[in-house]
Formats: sequence, structure tokens, C-alpha cells
Amino acid sequence: MKKGKRLRRSGAKIMASLILLLGSLVYIMILAVINGSLGFLSAMGVTFFGAVGIAKALGENIPLSYGLIITLTIGCGVIRGLLRFLEQYGNHFIAFKLLAVLRDKIFGSLRVLCPAKLESKQKGSIIAMITSDIETLEVFYAHTISPICIAVIVSAAVFLLVGFVSSWYLALIALAGYLLIGIAIPVISSGRLKASGVRYRAEFASFNAYFLDSIKGIKDIVLHNAGEMRRKEVNRRSDILLDETRKMKRDITKAGAATELTISIVILAALICGIVLVAENMLSVGRMVIGVVGVFGSFGPVIAISALPGNLTQTFASGDRVLNLLSEKPAVTPVTNGETIDFEDLSVSGLSFSYDGQTDVLKDICMQARKGEIIGIAGESGCGKSTFLKLLLRFWQKDSGKIDYNGIDIDRIDTDSLLDNVTMVSQNTYLFDETIEDNLRIAKPDATMEEIENACKLASVHDFILTLPDGYQSRAGALGDNLSAGEKQRIGLARAFLRGS
Repeated sequence: MKKGKRLRRSGAKIMASLILLLGSLVYIMILAVINGSLGFLSAMGVTFFGAVGIAKALGENIPLSYGLIITLTIGCGVIRGLLRFLEQYGNHFIAFKLLAVLRDKIFGSLRVLCPAKLESKQKGSIIAMITSDIETLEVFYAHTISPICIAVIVSAAVFLLVGFVSSWYLALIALAGYLLIGIAIPVISSGRLKASGVRYRAEFASFNAYFLDSIKGIKDIVLHNAGEMRRKEVNRRSDILLDETRKMKRDITKAGAATELTISIVILAALICGIVLVAENMLSVGRMVIGVVGVFGSFGPVIAISALPGNLTQTFASGDRVLNLLSEKPAVTPVTNGETIDFEDLSVSGLSFSYDGQTDVLKDICMQARKGEIIGIAGESGCGKSTFLKLLLRFWQKDSGKIDYNGIDIDRIDTDSLLDNVTMVSQNTYLFDETIEDNLRIAKPDATMEEIENACKLASVHDFILTLPDGYQSRAGALGDNLSAGEKQRIGLARAFLRGS
């Protein structure tokens, strides 16, 4: 089994980077924290005022009537529901708003990285990032930032309340419990949980990529009778993924058990301390009840914190993958406000290029071409013909030499102008699951139907399209599977003619 990759960033850096993405939504997050803090205090108010009523019945001098105590108890319950709704609404509004923003940012990054950097990335891994990785970040924005802030605020409030109303001894026991549950246990468990989370996300992305490849290549698998072999490999990878899931869940369960045990010990310690204080006449029974009940009902916020390492195991791994993509530099920087051209001639001289900076794929290549000429580039498979064409489109940055259009170096030409003048029809034409007309309009969205038909006639595909049941409105099918390889290539050629470059 291969080991999962380590995170490029620490958990703290990932959290900070994700928080910075909040931008103007930070005000809604602050409001959600306020509502959440007041909501937890209201929930505690139900048991707190219940304890106050018991203390009053035990003879404690409480300057509140039973009617007012009952009213406050019911009021806290009602207010808790309203504040909880407002907190969750704010958190999830932020979460889903940011998920949409992140998807847009990822697509924007893919556009900049395309096509050079994407050639080395597995399509299944990218799909996993856009879908499951982004969805996993919902846990961070909806169930992490706000709970941390709420836990700090509520714990501080309960510490002071128990100290002033009951006993500072009970308050210190509660504080020790908060620190153990909210800090010590998460810190101790986070290392193991982080590692298991990274391994899980790596295996999940790898499985997605392999499964997607299997679906895309199902015809070849059947033709070569490789179905059984492929099925065994899918099962093997599934078992690895299941094993990583079990390890992660086992670590999460251990952390949860430690939290529950700590809560039980702290509550028992508070109860024993309260009994001792009453026995030593340092505290009345009524105020002991108020203090112990206050401690007993105050662990909700810190329990949420203790569960974060389990929830964040995948979140940090997903966040790291997303942030890595957003921060990745393109192979070439698009030229904006550069020089525009109207193609007349192309001159290539002394062109050299290597992918790894060591082994030359192209070396000292020269070529001349004028508008209207037809030139063939011949060579054995793997000699760099496709690479040469990609360099003419500036998909990669040349190592040395010159590529001039109309006497202007390619690095000074505006990228949009270059792509308007130069088009490459690759060996594999991708067709979207849309109509043939829509697939053609990618080259020129405002093209008239006459222009589309003329382009298809030049590519010798017009007559074929007319034989289809819906003509140009026929759907290409997922991955263009409704068309043969030759028909797809002709549609790709028609795109180039329609573009007019």
C-alpha cells in the first residue's frame, strides 16, 4: 500500500487561508458566533434556572419568585431555538456561498493552468476536487469556525458565572475540563487523525481516477477481455479505501471515548468537590447545586471542539488540495495588453524545449511559413511534433530560440490575439454532451447558421450531419460516443474552419 502524501501546509495555515477566503462574509460569521454563543447560554439557562428553583426550595435566599424562575426557564428554551436557527442559517449561508465561490475559483485556475499543467493531472482527481473536496469544506465553514469561537466565549462566561454565583473551586474544575476537552484531547489526537485523513483523501482521489478511466475505456476493456482483471483491481483499490476508512473511524472513536471519559471524571470531581465544600461549611447546598448543574450543562460547546479533529481530518486534506491548485502557477503567464496580430507569416529559429529542463524534446528547430501555405511536419512517433505545435500556441514556455508571428516575438503577442489567429486540431477531439451545433459554436458563439454549415462543408462533415435524425440539433452524447472517431475529428476540423484562424 502506498503511503499518503503529507500536507504541504500545517493545519493552522490551512485554517488561516480558508478563513481569508471569507472576505466580506466575515460580518455574517461574527453575527453567527454571537447568536451561537447566546444560544448556548440560553440552553444552559434552562438547567441553570431549574437549579436556581431547587436552591430556592432548599431554603437558599434567591431574590426571584417561582413564577419568574419558571418564566425565565421557558423563555430560555424558546430563545435558544430562535438563536440556534439564526446561527445555523448564518453558518450554512456562508458555507454554501463560499462553496460556489470556490468552484468558480477552481474553474478559473483550471483555465489558467490549461492545457500544459493539466496534462500531468488525473481527470478523476480533478473531478474529486470539484465535487467531494469542495463539499468537505462545508464542514469547516459551517461547523468549525463558529463552534471554536462559541466554545471560547461560553466557557469564559460559565467560568465567571460559576465562580461568582457558586464557588471558584468548582469554576477551576470546569476550566480544567474545558482545557482538557477543548485543547489537550484535540491536540493529542490531531496528529494521528491528520495522517489518516490525508491517506484517505489520497486513496479516494486515486480510486476515483482509476474508476473513471475504467468507465471511459470500457469498450477497450471488453474488446481485450480484460474485464475480470479490471474488476479485481477495482476490488483491490476498494479494499484499500475501506481499510483507510476503518483506520480513520477507529481513531475518531478513540478520541470520542477520551472526551466522554474526561467529561464523566470532571462532573464526578465537581460533585465530590461540591459535597466537600458543603461538609466544610464553605458553601451552601443550594449554591452547590447551582454550581454543579452549571458545570454539568456547560460542556456542549467544548464537545464540539473535541470532535473537530475527526471532522477536520478530511477537511484539512481537502483544503490543502484545493489551496494547492489555487496557488499553482501556470506553465506560462497569459499576455494581456500585448501586441495584436493579423497572421501573415511565421518564423521559427533555433527553437529548443524540454519538459524536465534536462532532456531536449526539441533542439534547434527552424521553420518558415506564410499565409496560405500548406506545410507538413513529419517525424517518427514521440519525436515532438505535438509539442512543437503546442509551443506555436504558447502552451509551454520555450527554453531558447525564437517564434515570431509577423516579426513579433510570441512572448509579446496578446494571448487572445494569438488564439484568434492560431488553432490546433488535436488527435482527440472532445465533444460535450450537447447538440452538434452547440459543440461547433464553442469556436464562434455568434456564428450564423450559414457560417456553421460552410465550415462543416469544408470539413466534409455537413452531409453526414444532415443524415442524423435531428441534423445539427442531434446530441453528440457523453464523450461524443454517438459519433465515430473520424466524425469527431471532422467536427473538430469544422470548429477550426469556423474560428477562421
